[in-house]
Amino acid sequence: MTYVVDFTDVSTVGLESSPVAAALAGLRANEARYFKNKYDHVFTVEPASKSKATIAWVSGILESERSIVIASPPLEATEFEVEGIRMAYVFYQSGLSINVMYTLADAGKRAVGFKLSDGMEVPEELASFKFARQKSKLAGTIRGSYFVIKGEH
Repeated sequence: MTYVVDFTDVSTVGLESSPVAAALAGLRANEARYFKNKYDHVFTVEPASKSKATIAWVSGILESERSIVIASPPLEATEFEVEGIRMAYVFYQSGLSINVMYTLADAGKRAVGFKLSDGMEVPEELASFKFARQKSKLAGTIRGSYFVIKGEH
């Protein structure tokens, strides 16, 4: 079932199995608010079982670009296009959120972003990254990092 993420009344729907479900829900709501305010895009997610292609695309980029395999199971994902940018998000049980920003034009920006929910440890597979801290009213303290995509995906 597709779920429209509400950033005014934050819900853990779909994220209940995460040990940091409330913080992950806040992180998801933070992303929903950003896309609504910047692009007037309604942020919707669906269960991982219905998002296999999106999860495979994100996992393929991680594997081919940096040999990263995420150990935590995915709970939800979404994929959409705004202003010529293909966006994909995967939310994991551990509290990790991974997004891919892939500009469709050849000269555009392409990157993978990692965000850690408040209260979760840095996953071993991401230990080599430095994480910056950001405060959010919806998500508490978000720790984030990224890398630039070099190949075609």
